[in-house]
Amino acid sequence: MNSFISWIGGKKALRKNILEQFPEMGSFDRYIEVFGGAAWVLFALEKPAKLEIYNDVNGELVNLFRCVKYQPAAVQDELSWLLMSREQFCREKDKVIQQMTDIQRAARFFIMIKESFGSGCQSFRMDSRDLSGSISYLLEVSKRLNRTVIENLDFERLIHIYDRNTAFFYLDPPYYEAEKYYPDRFNPDDHFRLKSKLDSIKGRFLLSYNDCPAIRDLYKNYEIISFTRHDNLTSKTISKKYAEIIIKNY
Repeated sequence: MNSFISWIGGKKALRKNILEQFPEMGSFDRYIEVFGGAAWVLFALEKPAKLEIYNDVNGELVNLFRCVKYQPAAVQDELSWLLMSREQFCREKDKVIQQMTDIQRAARFFIMIKESFGSGCQSFRMDSRDLSGSISYLLEVSKRLNRTVIENLDFERLIHIYDRNTAFFYLDPPYYEAEKYYPDRFNPDDHFRLKSKLDSIKGRFLLSYNDCPAIRDLYKNYEIISFTRHDNLTSKTISKKYAEIIIKNY
């Protein structure tokens, strides 16, 4: 199935390539998405392991996932009036989330993602679309997430908690020198902190990154597989390829 949202760096276009590099199903009993985002890979998997974990450091994104998992009907009720409207988008953007319930925050963030350009939650996308299907889809999403543990942790702590010999981690961190496109702070040193943590894990990992000399050098002792895709950060009218790599320790 598909994710119910889009997100910066989402893996809709590359999930087939990513899944082809997964270990054999049944060879791991816990599956952990460390930088969850829109969870395109997770939603493409029917049942990857006995235990599956979705994690993201973005609290609003995690709140949306949790509310859709536990109270999809309540989120749908909050969205029942939704139209593709600049006025509504700007009104939601200006709201103070500290004065809102979790359900209201989830609905607000859903609107921000769906109605913003590039899912960046900053500017109105000026696009005509019927959002009723997206709202109805939340019930199906809730059923898929009913067996998923949802976390809101720093990647280092998450890996430490869930690492086992039988664990498999999929990681899709903010790309090197593209951190400004992501809504959450990820410092250059975090790339090295992530590499240091992955060097010491007991389980297996598969890592998505942009193809650049710095990352290739950083992970030179691991297997690196190259791919290209359309650059979704540029205009649809511009044909530009973007090079990506998959790194794994198995």
